[in-house]
Amino acid sequence: MNDIAFGRQTMSATWQQHAHAEFVLKDADTALATMTANPYVLCIPSGMGGTGRAGVREFYARQFLPNIPPDFELNSVSQVFGGDRMVEECVVRFKHTLAMDWMLPGVPPTGRKVEFALVAIIRFEADKVAHEHIHWDQATVLSQLGIADHPVAAAGVASAARLLKLSESFGVC
Repeated sequence: MNDIAFGRQTMSATWQQHAHAEFVLKDADTALATMTANPYVLCIPSGMGGTGRAGVREFYARQFLPNIPPDFELNSVSQVFGGDRMVEECVVRFKHTLAMDWMLPGVPPTGRKVEFALVAIIRFEADKVAHEHIHWDQATVLSQLGIADHPVAAAGVASAARLLKLSESFGVC
């Protein structure tokens, strides 16, 4: 097996374990076990996430995992691999039945159905997730929820600056 195929297989297997821990087990510690000693996660549109093991664990355990709607669907459309990164394109569907501050800070549940494209850029160090940059079209989500004029529409503005700062801090983008 060549190095490229091995790298893809390793990244894909690690990512599958990580996603299973998040979306099936909803277990922050199991998800963290698939990550490096100093990971970070950043949801670009909302600016939410965590830095370092303690920050990522806190984000997963208190903000993200307990606030995933019960009917949340994450359907993979494609995966692209390059060097130490994997990009996964997905379609997300759910009914907005609970507060999701990790995605929609300050927006109370609307009871409306949402469907949108999401892209995750995952960087690996060996067989561990080093960071996740998660992108989605917040305007599409807000429009479907009937709150396109809500101030949360501007939440992603600071995310670009935060992404650059994290990239400088961690030495990679």
